[in-house]
Amino acid sequence: MRLTAPVLASLLSFTAQTGRADPTWPAATDEMEEIVFQLQGFRGRLFNDIITPCNNEAAGPGRITASEWLRVAFHDMSTANRFTQTGGLDASIQFELDNGENSGPGHATTLRFYANYLSSRASMADLIAAGAYASVRSCGGPSIPLRLGRKDAITRGNMGVPQPQNSVQTFRQQFDRMGFSNTEMIQVTACGHTLGGVHSAEFPQIVPPGTGVNDQVSFDTSVATFDNKVVTEYIDGTTQNRLVVGPAVALNRHSDFKVFNSDQNATVNAMVSPETFRIVCQNVLQKLIDVVPGGAVLTEPITPYMVKPVDMQLTLASGNRLLLTGNIRVRTTELPASSIDNLVLSWRDRSGGNSCGSVTSCSTTSTLQGVSSGFDHTFGFFPISVHVPASEGISSFTVRVNLKDGSSQTYDNNGNSYPMSDGIIFQKPQSCLLQGSGSLTATALIRNDLTDLPVSLGVSYLTPRNTANPVPALNEARTAMTKGGCSGAYTFYSATFTIPGGLSYNARISVTAGEGDSAITDDFNHGGALGGTCATFSGATACSNLTSSVVSSASSTPIPSSTLASSSAVVSSSAVSSSIAAPGSATSSIASPTGPARKSFVGGYVLAGCWTEGIGVRALGAAGYAYDGMTLETCMGNCTGFDFWGTEYGRECYCANSLHSSSQQAPAEDCNMLCSGDPKEYCGAGNRIELYTTTTARSTAATPTPTGVLSRRPTVGAYSLVGCQTEAAVGRALAGAMHADDSMTLESCATFCSGFTYFGVEYSRECFCGNALAAGSAPAAQSDCSMICAGNPFQYCGAGNRLELYKLTSESNEPISSAALPSNASVPPTSTPTATSSTAAPSGTLSPTSAISLFSFLGCYTELPNGRALSGASYISSSDMTLDSCAAFCSDFKYFATQYAAECYCGNVLSSLSTEVSVTDCSMPCSGNPLQYCGAGNRLQLYERDDITVVTPFHPAQIGSWIFDGCRTEATGTRALSGAATASPAMTLEVCAEFCEGFTCFGTEYGGECYCGNGFAEGSVEVAEGECSMVCTGDVGSWCGAGNRLSVYRRVRD
Repeated sequence: MRLTAPVLASLLSFTAQTGRADPTWPAATDEMEEIVFQLQGFRGRLFNDIITPCNNEAAGPGRITASEWLRVAFHDMSTANRFTQTGGLDASIQFELDNGENSGPGHATTLRFYANYLSSRASMADLIAAGAYASVRSCGGPSIPLRLGRKDAITRGNMGVPQPQNSVQTFRQQFDRMGFSNTEMIQVTACGHTLGGVHSAEFPQIVPPGTGVNDQVSFDTSVATFDNKVVTEYIDGTTQNRLVVGPAVALNRHSDFKVFNSDQNATVNAMVSPETFRIVCQNVLQKLIDVVPGGAVLTEPITPYMVKPVDMQLTLASGNRLLLTGNIRVRTTELPASSIDNLVLSWRDRSGGNSCGSVTSCSTTSTLQGVSSGFDHTFGFFPISVHVPASEGISSFTVRVNLKDGSSQTYDNNGNSYPMSDGIIFQKPQSCLLQGSGSLTATALIRNDLTDLPVSLGVSYLTPRNTANPVPALNEARTAMTKGGCSGAYTFYSATFTIPGGLSYNARISVTAGEGDSAITDDFNHGGALGGTCATFSGATACSNLTSSVVSSASSTPIPSSTLASSSAVVSSSAVSSSIAAPGSATSSIASPTGPARKSFVGGYVLAGCWTEGIGVRALGAAGYAYDGMTLETCMGNCTGFDFWGTEYGRECYCANSLHSSSQQAPAEDCNMLCSGDPKEYCGAGNRIELYTTTTARSTAATPTPTGVLSRRPTVGAYSLVGCQTEAAVGRALAGAMHADDSMTLESCATFCSGFTYFGVEYSRECFCGNALAAGSAPAAQSDCSMICAGNPFQYCGAGNRLELYKLTSESNEPISSAALPSNASVPPTSTPTATSSTAAPSGTLSPTSAISLFSFLGCYTELPNGRALSGASYISSSDMTLDSCAAFCSDFKYFATQYAAECYCGNVLSSLSTEVSVTDCSMPCSGNPLQYCGAGNRLQLYERDDITVVTPFHPAQIGSWIFDGCRTEATGTRALSGAATASPAMTLEVCAEFCEGFTCFGTEYGGECYCGNGFAEGSVEVAEGECSMVCTGDVGSWCGAGNRLSVYRRVRD
């Protein structure tokens, strides 16, 4: 910036206070800068609305919203692994709300609020970090330096959030994995627990219902103030922290005590000074939000601009004039608004000169019209509205702030001037959006010397997900615009697009002329600012040539897309590949023949697809490289001599001779990041590897690694592939024999199961044999069986709850008879009821059926995330399923339900995790009767018999000397309880308790499996009791876990 002599001395003081110059505008951080600093008042973004004041309970009674914002940041970060450079603050928590480690409503409500700000320039991960900054500041805490540039994960990450029941050593290991020392572990815990408290809903053992205020007990006596009482009250023995005192002690869930005392209280004693506490928390919380996955590059900490152009926009007005509108925002924290006389904006013409045409001068004066404020700063807004001759145009401008004492200061964007392109204009008055339907009509103006360039409309929009994820998906669409009439120096272009999802008001709209680095764009226009009716353009003039064709380089420089904050979701393939009709033209594809494409072959390697990273390890762990010029070819060169190589995050390359067994195949569209060195190639994405493998065999000094192409094996010895199959409703689908091996292959499993009719591989390393499939086992999508064999990376070995199923070729393909099934199995009906006879098509209207035989309609219910809501018996019929046939099949059960148009399920117990939803969710007609509804995906058309009374299974509070300790998940990559194991078709809790004599814990799983141990492996977490929903194979009155769920009992201490 240039200073005039009279003002230099007087401005030195507040210039020094700013610390450094403004960013060069426009910057990739501009959107987040406003969200974080421009909070209340004129153009306030209101990001702090529900956390101000600090005791705001917008999330619900007893819930300090600010504390929940801070907790979300920790939970999202805490699965970081510094060794594998995975996890960290990456917004993966949005996919992890059901994993048992992120209990309570606070995470979802926080993310739902942040979603209002999600865009291509505000990633969810950056918003979570900003929320941590805002929550601490709102409660009187220090200002945490906030860096930006975090990338959003596109799928769930590893588990590993610290849990109250963990040991001190486990806590140390977990925080070390995150990159924190023992001292920092204590500091993070203290700083994070100065706000909020423990809720009964999440931890009923620690805070029994009816305890505290609104079933919540605060960590300290100043629940809504960021201070060090959580430390001082702990030290002086007056603490009420339920993670230090109370029922948690006997339950070994007093985690804050375990952490604080891990160095004999040395660290907490060093934090008794309020000022020391603030400094420590400022440093350690910044470290917390700066933990990001490998490949993410964060900016310097952001600060608010001293002078910032806001919403500057050109519009073609009548009489061949351009109207420049917007605001200049001046930070008035150090320079009081009352000291400013006015502000002068001076522009340069299209060629960079001072030609103003019919206007007397290339400048306009503005006075203060609005003010806003944030936590630490205030701002004044000076509106701009001035006509610029279209014949001369505009390329840039500068700003001079005139003070009332006669001094002034000129701001010139760090010597670059503030760029303003008049080459392309998003013409808002002639554009409109019907927010109800999402119908968008967009109009752009292209300067006449640029009309030979391709012109396109881009729309960035949000769509709600059909899952429990509260964060909508961020999508991008682009279509060609149609050339229209000319007025003066500009030609009109238009296009229409329907924005799906019901959130069109949040869309961001761009119009672009040209392609690549030379393209010019008017972008990030807010859809909510458009009216519902497009105005007719009046005052058109005769088409004219420009008086000057020299265009300033500043006028055509868009913000490079690579510097923008990453989006929170993968760009949907449908948005990229679909064709969108432009008005008055034929439908045209938006795909460019010169755009990015997948390469089937690179050198001697073949594309194996898109794969996930390993669980807690690199999928390819032998060597790794990262650089900004990454291409597929350079990565192949880096990995010369290896059987596998893959690219990730656009700029990372990994090599190995085998792929880790925990890596799974993902949809090809997940690998959507372009290579940093070649935008025509794909180089994976976050946690996604564009994987290539050798096509020729090679030998190594060690045991030869299998080579070839990953594919399904249609035959293995005497067995033929049946397909991907689910586990049974109760127990294992194949119950004849089993074994597990870290070198599992299809061949080794086939050999082990020799003599059985079927064999199946699961979880990459488990092998099961049997002569029949147990009831409830059903075909699944082949893509569900996505885990590779532990001993052969070119073979598939099922997945979680999924069997890669093979059958003896010599066996008959006839349906399994009832005689061949176990006693607890069932077969589908062999005849079709008269109502669905194939000789006469049903007539009438498709509608819900209120009663079938002895069953009455209960409603539409959800299926379970693990297991089945009804686990008694089942069958599938792709062409003959009706409510009548399912009712007949389930006649001896209390409940029956149809799902997915062709599936029938029976049971005497409906899982408590199955919840009623709108009847309209069950929208699929039955495959055998188009006039009946048969549920939908994950939706059950549920019926009940009132005349059958059944015993309701439960978890007994005590079995001998064992007490019930909840429902838990299995561990990450291993068994939660690994001391001993057994299985039985007559399993009961008593049988398992007797088997586990000598251990401190036992757990039952899958109805018939029993596991023992003295502690739980890392990754095993407590979940809702209702998730343990399979009855014991030997006692229908008791629950024995479920798929990946353990009903856990702990020995009573003497």
